[in-house]
Amino acid sequence: MNHDEVLSLYERRFRHEPAPEMPGAVVERVGAVVRQSGPAPCWNGVLWSDLDERTADAAIAEQIRHYAELGTEFEWKLYGHDRPADLDRRLLAAGFTAEPPETLMVAETARIAAPAAPAAEPEGVRLVPVTGMDGVELMADVHERVFGASRVRIRERLAVQLAEGSVVAVLALAGGVPVSAARMDLHPGTEFASLWGGGTAPEWRGRGVYRALVAYRAREALARGYRYLQVDASAESRPILTRLGFAALATTTPYTYG
Repeated sequence: MNHDEVLSLYERRFRHEPAPEMPGAVVERVGAVVRQSGPAPCWNGVLWSDLDERTADAAIAEQIRHYAELGTEFEWKLYGHDRPADLDRRLLAAGFTAEPPETLMVAETARIAAPAAPAAEPEGVRLVPVTGMDGVELMADVHERVFGASRVRIRERLAVQLAEGSVVAVLALAGGVPVSAARMDLHPGTEFASLWGGGTAPEWRGRGVYRALVAYRAREALARGYRYLQVDASAESRPILTRLGFAALATTTPYTYG
């Protein structure tokens, strides 16, 4: 895998020329900024910018005005190679809050789906696909418990994605109790499927649950013809993904406002 070529492809598909992520979402290029706006549970925020020291502050102010008019909080997804070099400090000065940094990681789907030593389901755990609202509720339970995330937002998003056929969702059950959950967003017309979630209950960490969930989704992506898997990896998941064969392409930090 040529890292520079794959990063360039990712930038084009998801930052320069992205498709709206769900019905009701609008992607637009305004000056030197590409942003997405839409009603909940849509993600609202800035995907890409081409700014310099002269234009950055005005562009930041314009995005704040835009989302304030919509009455929604939003995120500026800042990559380590974005310019100007002090864009992070300008965002903080404008009132944004920096979330923990993440690492953009990518792997060839076939490599993860069919490794030399396939990842088996951990003893006592079975993986179950989510196909309806009962499974969605269990996923919301897991995400709320592990990540502290809003179950309402997760439930709404998954319900829309399942109806659209744009997601693969899976639960890890131990004795019928959900101990982890993950999803894979499908991006038709691109070479990428993206992995999200995978947070595991503390008592089940270190037993291979996360690895099994990655392998499960990789097999599903391969069956659907997606060449690459993409992850915005936390500091905790990056070492695991590296061992599985994912490569780091860039760093990214979410800056939130509102």
